[in-house]
Amino acid sequence: MSQRISYSDAGVDIDAANDAKARIRKLARETFTKNVMTDIGSFGGMFRADFGPMSEPILVASADGVGTKLRVAFMTGIHNTIGEDLVNHCINDILVQGARPLFFLDYIAAGKIEPIVIAQVVEGLARACKASGCALLGGETAEMPGFYAEGEYDVAGVIVGIVDKSKVIDGSKIKIGDIVLGLPSIGLHTNGYSLARKLLFEIASYKVDSLIPELNCTAGAALLKGHISYLESLEGLINAGHIAGLAHITGGGLLENIPRILPEGTGVEIKEGSWPVLPLFTLMQKIGNVEMAEMYRTFNMGIGMVVVVSADHLELVKSHFTKFNQTFYEIGRVIEGIGQVSII
Repeated sequence: MSQRISYSDAGVDIDAANDAKARIRKLARETFTKNVMTDIGSFGGMFRADFGPMSEPILVASADGVGTKLRVAFMTGIHNTIGEDLVNHCINDILVQGARPLFFLDYIAAGKIEPIVIAQVVEGLARACKASGCALLGGETAEMPGFYAEGEYDVAGVIVGIVDKSKVIDGSKIKIGDIVLGLPSIGLHTNGYSLARKLLFEIASYKVDSLIPELNCTAGAALLKGHISYLESLEGLINAGHIAGLAHITGGGLLENIPRILPEGTGVEIKEGSWPVLPLFTLMQKIGNVEMAEMYRTFNMGIGMVVVVSADHLELVKSHFTKFNQTFYEIGRVIEGIGQVSII
């Protein structure tokens, strides 16, 4: 009699997947809003299109992943912050167009499903969603033996948000003479990790648990500092129409993200030294003798969100940030130009 072969013999453990889904269901339910119409496990997530008093609601969607920051999670064994990074990154991406988040969908794939690890990732997703009033509506967990290295996984997500057409921020109101404010980051957020890992772990030979005096923490802790959401401190300003433009400072840094919102005939001057560059960036630049232009187009350099406001609204915006305990820096101005950003 020939040997009986099962799916588990091919590397797929259905029982482990079901265990992971049960853990996910509990975490996701805690994020559900009144508009969620289906439970986790449905073939598709249903969300009631009740957007409140909007004259012309516009849906805004974005998709992203965490990138090679995941490798730091693998090295440290810390997985409960990665999901939070992903959700907050996506929230900021739609926030720059004036949208508030409605729901989030995730995709997690691994060579072998480890229910506890998957639950830790989803714990971060749920925590960020709940903090922002965003429902973790559903997702997919895929076990793909032979596709990922042992102990590794990938995670990505899609966010959908809403904005009234009259409140859309697209940069068209930006004009010469406007002021550029910067809201600080607390670390790399989710960009530049391939270079950061090379500098810290290959060139400087740090281990993830190496204590770095200049940073007051270990290398792993420094690299795992979260990608923060700016929703709470910006939402009121968006609703009031006091923002001319927003740029989320992700891959490409200040040099390549600000031009994405500039209207024709304008540029931006950023004043170097107008905000405190985080010690991590200073350390990495020193380790690799990295050119400053390369630093500015790879890393956020301590600025996670750029806010462009007219001089007429400047004091009002500053007062708003003070009220919400949001640190800000006046880092530049809009000038005549061809869509470039200059560090002066």
